[in-house]
Formats: sequence, C-alpha cells, structure tokens
Amino acid sequence: MSPLVVLVADGAISPHAPPSAAAFLESTPGAYTTARASSAGLLWWPRHLLRLADSARILAHSHPHLLGLPVPLPRILSTASLEPLVNQSVRVGVHEMRRRMLAPGECCSGEDMALTALVRASGAKDGLEVCIHLGVYVPPVFGDAGARLAVAGSGREAAAAKYASWARMRKSMEKMRPPGATELLLTNDGDHILEGSITNFFVVCLKEEHQSNEPLSVQTMTDRFEVQTAPLSDGILPGIMRQIVIEACHDLGIPIRKVSPSWSKRESWEEAFITSSLRLIQHVDTVQAPLLWEDIETKTWSDVSWVVKQFQVRIIYFSDFCSYIFCAL
Repeated sequence: MSPLVVLVADGAISPHAPPSAAAFLESTPGAYTTARASSAGLLWWPRHLLRLADSARILAHSHPHLLGLPVPLPRILSTASLEPLVNQSVRVGVHEMRRRMLAPGECCSGEDMALTALVRASGAKDGLEVCIHLGVYVPPVFGDAGARLAVAGSGREAAAAKYASWARMRKSMEKMRPPGATELLLTNDGDHILEGSITNFFVVCLKEEHQSNEPLSVQTMTDRFEVQTAPLSDGILPGIMRQIVIEACHDLGIPIRKVSPSWSKRESWEEAFITSSLRLIQHVDTVQAPLLWEDIETKTWSDVSWVVKQFQVRIIYFSDFCSYIFCAL
C-alpha cells in the first residue's frame, strides 16, 4: 500500500501521485515551512506563517534564484498578502488528507500529519504559487533514543530563510556522515557550532566562573549552569522551536546566552539537545567532530579522525523544557 500523501497547488488537489516531502523539496525552489498537525490543529501555525513570509521576503529581495525568480521581486511580500493564499490551500489539503485517513482500510485515522507549505515563483499574474504537501507523521517514542550528532559541514547561504533548495544542497555533506549519526551539525571554523542541517542545537554548560569540581545542588543549578545556542547574527535559521525554548528559559528563570557553543570548550557541556517543528525536542547522546578541520569539503567520514563527546544520563534542564513545550500543545 502506497503512503498517504496529498499535494495541493493554489487550492487545487494534484491528480497525480505526489512524491515524498523530501523528494518534493529537492525538486523545486521556494521558501517553505514544515509544521506538525495533531488533533489539536497545526502546532504554532501563526509562527510558521510569519516565518514563511519572512523567508519568502528575504529570498525575493536578496536571493531570488532560491525562490525561482530570475531577478529580485520589486514588490514587497507581506504576511498579510500571503496568509490567505496559504491558508486556503492548507484548508483544502488538511480536509482531503483527513478524508483519506478515515477511508475504509486505512489504519492511521488518529495519526499526526507533517504539513509543508511552500511559496515559489510561477507564471501566474501575481508571480507566486503556493503548494501544500501533507503526509502521515509517526513521531518516534519520546525519550526513547537520543540523537547522535556529527559536525560535518559549513553554514548555509541565506541562513535566515528556510528554502527548499537546501534539501538538495545538504546532500553534499552526506559523505561526512559517520555510521550511526542521526543529524549533521554546521560550523564555519570547526569550533563554533551553528545549527543542525535540519535542527537547532543547544547545550547546557557550566558557566566559566563555576567550572570546578564542587558538588552540585538543586539550589545552585541556576547559578552554575546556562543554556547556549547560536545567535541569529552568526547565520542560523530562526527555528520555531528554538524560539519557544528561548521563551521557556525566560519564563522558567533558566539562564540562556545566545552564543555559538564552542567545541573546544566541550568539557563544560553537561547536556545537549536539538529542536525541530516535527520532533519538537530531542536529547543528545553524543556529538563527534573531526580532530582537524581542514579541507573537510574534499573528505569523507573515513578520511578523518573523530573526537567524541558522550553525555551522561544526568538531566539538568531538558525535562523542564519538555514539560513547558508539551503543556503548550
């Protein structure tokens, strides 16, 4: 049985069998966002609409080829102009997807969905086309397995925008993926970690003034530890879940510093996790990086020596973030 997939273009359901979400993104230019749909609706959808409009605006003005345009778009793309176009196709797609999921013989009526909304150039009068791709999403068992990360590539072009061509571009890093690695991390200098290829990256580390062997206590945890994640100015995607974790830190009184985590200071890392709009939040078991960051683009994973950072079972802030996020669903 073929997987349940629906593709909508400008409000019309495609009569052809759609490709997977990954194949769809690899085949087209455009700005996009991917959201998770549950029985409660589309999670944090207003934030996704804002990010989609921001991405389209950035690409239209400074990287038109990534939107499928030959030259920059003269008019200003606004959230107000895109929102009704996107929401119209979303409603059509979600309705059709739920109808198919409830059809006799299907066993996924209660499953979540992954929804990808994409805006690209077209020959239409307004010059833009909205596509919505939907598929069944079965999340991994929460907390069952940690991520295994490998530092393997450089930062993205037009990093502040989320664009479909990255699904094709990032394939060049696959030769640097060690066996067992579940996500690849990006860095421009081999030390400061920017983000994952499809996630944002966080570490919980000892503040520099507290890097000693003093015993831990609950009372001193907020004084001794801080969360670190790369700032937007370093060239990363403003992830939806990244922002929610930042808000959680402020609401829960957890110290956070927007600085790219330094691999050379990994001994102070006590905990790490990644975030994305589908998986939401996942703890990290290991991070590994090449011993030497030289000519990485010409090498494969077997050509380099790797240094591995293994995290212990102890959880400092991860459970707080999980409670905050899942209570907001």
